Amino acid sequence: MSDRLYIFDTTLRDGEQVPGCQLNTVEKIQVAKQLEQLGVDVIEAGFPISSPGDFNSVIEISKAVTWPTICALTRAVQKDIDVAVEALQYAKRKRIHTGIGTSDSHIKYKFNSNREEIIERAVSAVKYAKKYVEDVEFYAEDAGRTDNEYLARVVEAVVKAGATVVNIPDTTGYCLPHEYGAKIKYLMEHVNGVENVIISTHCHNDLGMATANTMAGIINGARQVEVTINGIGERAGNTSEEEIAMILKCHKGLGIETNINTNKIYPTSRMISSLMNMPVQPNKAIVGRNAFAHSSGIHQDGVLKNVQTYEIMDPKDVGIDDNSIVLTARSGRAALKHRLSVLGVEMDGEKLDKIYQEFLKLADRKKEVHDDDILMLAGQDRAASSNIKLDYLQVTTGMGVKSVACIGLDIAGEKFEASASGNGPVDAAIKALKNIIKRNMTLKEFTIQAISKGSDDVGKVHMQVEYNGSVYYGFGANTDIVTASVEAYIDCINKFK
Repeated sequence: MSDRLYIFDTTLRDGEQVPGCQLNTVEKIQVAKQLEQLGVDVIEAGFPISSPGDFNSVIEISKAVTWPTICALTRAVQKDIDVAVEALQYAKRKRIHTGIGTSDSHIKYKFNSNREEIIERAVSAVKYAKKYVEDVEFYAEDAGRTDNEYLARVVEAVVKAGATVVNIPDTTGYCLPHEYGAKIKYLMEHVNGVENVIISTHCHNDLGMATANTMAGIINGARQVEVTINGIGERAGNTSEEEIAMILKCHKGLGIETNINTNKIYPTSRMISSLMNMPVQPNKAIVGRNAFAHSSGIHQDGVLKNVQTYEIMDPKDVGIDDNSIVLTARSGRAALKHRLSVLGVEMDGEKLDKIYQEFLKLADRKKEVHDDDILMLAGQDRAASSNIKLDYLQVTTGMGVKSVACIGLDIAGEKFEASASGNGPVDAAIKALKNIIKRNMTLKEFTIQAISKGSDDVGKVHMQVEYNGSVYYGFGANTDIVTASVEAYIDCINKFK
C-alpha cells in the first residue's frame, strides 16, 4: 500500500511575499479555488495579524473553498493566535500554524533568550492554540541550522503539548540534501510520540536545493511538504509544488502518492504567473515553455523515433495539450472561452465580451495568440479602475533622429498632454510622462521579456520606481514595447501612497 504525502500549499502566504506580487482578496479567492481543483490538502491562506488585508483574505478564502484545510500563520504570541482564530471562523477545516525560531542564532539575536525559555514559549503557544482548534501545526524556524539534539527536544515538547503537525523548515536554504534528510531521520528515531504526528518539510531555495532537500525529507519519513506553485517565495523562492508532484508520479517505486491532479498543474502555473505578474523562466522544470522543447538534432531524432528517448513525462500529464486550439483573428467567443477555461480562468457574459474585443484587436496585430497573451488580456481589467490611464502615445525615433514622444493621460477623468525628447523612445516617453506627473520619481529597475518568440509578440515590462523612500512595482504588456514601458511606469504611479 502506498504512503500518503500531504501537500501544504503556501503560495498565498510565503509565495505572496515576493516584492511586487501581492494579490487582492478577489484574486486570492480565484487562486484558492484553483488550488482546490488541483487537489492540495492544506491552503495556507495568510498571516492574519500582519494586515487587515491578510485577515480579510483568510476569512473570504475560508468561505470560498470546501474540502482543503485552511491554515493561518501566527507567531508564538497569544494575540496572533486570537486573531487567527477569528479569521478562521468560517473554515470547514481549520489549522493554526504557530512557532518560534530554534537555532542558536535566532535564540540569541532575534529573541535575546535561551533554549529553555524557547521551549516554554513553544509549548505555551501550542497549548493555547489547541484550546481553539484541534489541528495545530508547530514550526521550528531555522530548524535547518538547529542542532539535532536540541531540535528533537523542542519537537518532543510540542508533540506532548498537542501539536498534530511539526514543521522542520530549512528557512535559509542552507542545508545539503544528505544533512536535511539525516535531520528528519534523527527526529523520526529520537522523538517520543513522533508516530502520532506528521513531520513536515519547508525548504527554501537560496542555494538551489529546495526540491532536493524536500525529497530527502520525504525519503526519510516526512509526510507533509510545504510548497508553492512555480517555486515562488521570498528571496530565491520555496520548493516547487509541481516538481515534487511530478517526481513522485515519475518515481512510482518510492510508493508515495499525493492527491494532486497533475493535469491541473500547467493551468494553475499560468494563472499564478499572470495574476502575480511574475514570468516563469523558460527552462523551469515541468512548467517552463522549454520543458518539453527539443532543439538539439540528436534529441529531435530520438524523440521522433520514440518520445521516451528524451521525455520522461507526457506533456498531457501536466495539462499541456499538444493539440490545443490555435487562436487567431477568426476565432470566436467559444474558442476564447474554452482556452481561458483550460488556463483556469472562468469568464462569461459582459466580461467575456470585453475581453473578446481586446482579443480581436490583438489578433489583428499577431499571427497567433498564445496562452500568455490570453492571460495578459484577462488580467487587463484589473487596471481599468486605476486613477491614471494612458490615452495615447506617439513616438518619433530612428537612427540619426532625436527621439520625441507625445503622450496623453486621463487622470480621474481630466485630460493632460505633454511631449519630450530623450535618449531613445522609452526615455522620451517616460520624460513626457514625468512632465505631467511632476513628482520626484527614480527608475530603479527595468526588465523586458517577450512572451514567446515572434517579432509581433506581446512584450512584458516589469519596473521598479522609487518615490518618497519607497519602491513600487509595475507591470505592462503590449505588442509595442514603448507602450508597455509607459504602462508599467503608470502602474507604479497608481500604487503611490
